[in-house]
Amino acid sequence: MQRITSHLLLGLLLMLSAHNLRAQELISVPVQPQQADSLHRNLTYTQMIETQVHKPKVAEKMRQKRHIQRIDREAMKSVFIPKGQWMVGGEISWNEWDNDNLNYLVLKNIEFEGHTFSAGPYFGYFVANNIAVGGRFSYKRFFMNLGEFDLNLGEDLNISLDDLYYLEHNYLTTAFMRSYMPIGRSNVFGFFAEVQLTHGYTEGKNTTGKGETLSGTYEKINSLQLGFCPGLTVFVTDFMASEVSVNMGGYRVKWGKQETNKIEEGKVRTSGANFKLNLFSVKFGMTFYL
Repeated sequence: MQRITSHLLLGLLLMLSAHNLRAQELISVPVQPQQADSLHRNLTYTQMIETQVHKPKVAEKMRQKRHIQRIDREAMKSVFIPKGQWMVGGEISWNEWDNDNLNYLVLKNIEFEGHTFSAGPYFGYFVANNIAVGGRFSYKRFFMNLGEFDLNLGEDLNISLDDLYYLEHNYLTTAFMRSYMPIGRSNVFGFFAEVQLTHGYTEGKNTTGKGETLSGTYEKINSLQLGFCPGLTVFVTDFMASEVSVNMGGYRVKWGKQETNKIEEGKVRTSGANFKLNLFSVKFGMTFYL
């Protein structure tokens, strides 16, 4: 019995020695270049498969972590005009022309008189820092009386007009929202952008000729305009500022009707959009802040 046990132990020791010797031979065997290339290709292919498998999961995690952030330019953090303040102002203008027998280049025998008058207040309230809403009302009157007018462009082309009369009354009501932005950290200089919604009503009449040749037309016109008006404001005191602004146009609809000699009737309707710098619409004014 003891002899059988000794033989079994000896056999196990021989098997363990042979296994260790085989492992050492495998470790010490050099890898051939072709075998290395094959192993590298297999490893690369395996990595590609694993990457394609895990790529959707990685992209999904990136989408979950990524979110759009709005850039804070800190443009409205500086308080130029605080909430709760009132702004009031107004405008008034008068122009008059009177020409008698005036000659200018090809214009001859000009007899003309006329005037324009406009006036209107406006007000606003700051519902938030640098943001105001308000209203504006204005009245405009235009009068023209052309007694005689000759246009001489040569012997064969002469144009003569006489006895032309025109009178117009224009009423405008505007609602606006204005946003201010200081220039840098300044409390004196600032830009503003104003959005306007204006309704206009116009009554006008014109006549031509006199006596038996007298002919007259009476018209009523309504208009509605959505416009944009940027500008610059400069505080000259703590409660008074000087402003300059320019009308950039907008979208306008106009409709109306007219009656000639109380017999003939006509209608007009126009619409259009116009966004451009109009230097003839530059306005200067004073505004008081209460």
